[in-house]
Amino acid sequence: MGNLSNFVKRVRDIMRNDAGINGDAQRIEQIAWMLFLKVYDSKEDEWNTTFDSKESYQSIIPESCRWRNWAHAKNGKGMTGDTLLEFVNNTLFPTLKKLPVDASTPIKKAIVQTTFADANNYMKDGVLLRQIINEIDDIKFDEYEESRVFAEIYETILRELQSAGSAGEFYTPRAVTDFMAQMIDPQIGEKMADFACGTGGFLTSWLKVLRQKIQTTTDENLCNNSIYGVEKKQFPYILCITNMLLHDVDVPQVFHDNTLLRDVLDYTEDDQVDVILMNPPYGGSEKPEIKNHFPADLASSETADLFMSVIMYRLKENGRAAVILPDGFLFGTDNAKVAIKTKLFSEFNVHTIIRMPGSVFSPYTSITTNILFFDHTGPTEETWFYRLDMPEGYKHFSKTKPMKLEHFAPAVEWWSDRKEIQLDGFDKAKKYTVQEIKDRNYNIDLCGYPHEEEEILPPKELIQQYQEKRASLNADIDRILAQITEILGIDLDAQD
Repeated sequence: MGNLSNFVKRVRDIMRNDAGINGDAQRIEQIAWMLFLKVYDSKEDEWNTTFDSKESYQSIIPESCRWRNWAHAKNGKGMTGDTLLEFVNNTLFPTLKKLPVDASTPIKKAIVQTTFADANNYMKDGVLLRQIINEIDDIKFDEYEESRVFAEIYETILRELQSAGSAGEFYTPRAVTDFMAQMIDPQIGEKMADFACGTGGFLTSWLKVLRQKIQTTTDENLCNNSIYGVEKKQFPYILCITNMLLHDVDVPQVFHDNTLLRDVLDYTEDDQVDVILMNPPYGGSEKPEIKNHFPADLASSETADLFMSVIMYRLKENGRAAVILPDGFLFGTDNAKVAIKTKLFSEFNVHTIIRMPGSVFSPYTSITTNILFFDHTGPTEETWFYRLDMPEGYKHFSKTKPMKLEHFAPAVEWWSDRKEIQLDGFDKAKKYTVQEIKDRNYNIDLCGYPHEEEEILPPKELIQQYQEKRASLNADIDRILAQITEILGIDLDAQD
């Protein structure tokens, strides 16, 4: 077990000597496909024993490419050096990328091909590659304790992503996903979705809470089939599939696809789910034609706004959602944001908005985020805002001092016994009627952080924030001008 705890460090140290690996993101991507094959191989052993006869289970992977036959060093001997590199680059990858998969292929088999579709082997030193493979092969997934510990180590690998440049966008701190899953209160038999699921944090937090309610084998089957995920980028998709297999979801309903490529008006009741838990990507860039998949008034250029529309179209009647959104969504009053918020508050019950401290996603982004909780039970009548302050003794969250689930304790306590709270003359928790929200033109930047020092944001985020503020200001000016001209009876479009 002690051997496992230094796994990430040992693997990273070996890779540092390989000329083909450049930085943390590539290092973790390299570990990802090897881990997937190792985990998948141990799962195949499990699936084999649950079949009626040994002949029944057929691997989709040709024998020579199964982990047990090329990576496992029998009697201390295994391919290494140039022989190993030659095999990985010219046999393993081409074979797995071209596995025969069609609509009838079971998900548990099809995931191998989708996992390798865009995967890469970056390593150029076959001897070092053999050392890494030996480290991974030493993990025993058939021993419950070791398998459980490794699932936790996998979390460490995902956390490492946060500081690996732009890869951090795939990781939502576990404290946040756990809090949201707890508050949403999963029930056996419900279907939950995350339409930009990254490495699968929301899916695992949902399963963790739901599994506490299992009483029968039927419950267990319902639980393991209760998730649905979509991830656009190949690398987090691999990590997510492996994450699901490690969490005993043998048929991961996680798809390598882009949710925004489908017309929202084409969704039917079959596409709707009971619960949505999400941290939609924001500040993302999509092709301009993506907007064509949305009604004109909802067609924003901000990815988080577009995902909000998808969520509204895909949440079942009486369904529940918890969604992380940046401050720009709350204060934004440009036309698309106002249209999205108008739809949200008039068709859904936005009952709670938790304002989170700025450094929750540190060091990846300093943009302040919020959690919106709403359900599809009818229009909003009133919305509670609650500001979660930094815990005692913390100035900022960081990689070494990340947010923990216990830091949500004040919000959990307040949740079940709601009261308005003022601190130093500023609102910390307050209830607003939907009319008050409409009167503000859906600028719902309420119960914010009063004493915050001016934060110096990285250039990209600063520009993004200015652009959002400018769009809101322009929209406000246009609206006020329209009201004034209407009162004065001036037709600005008329010719002089």
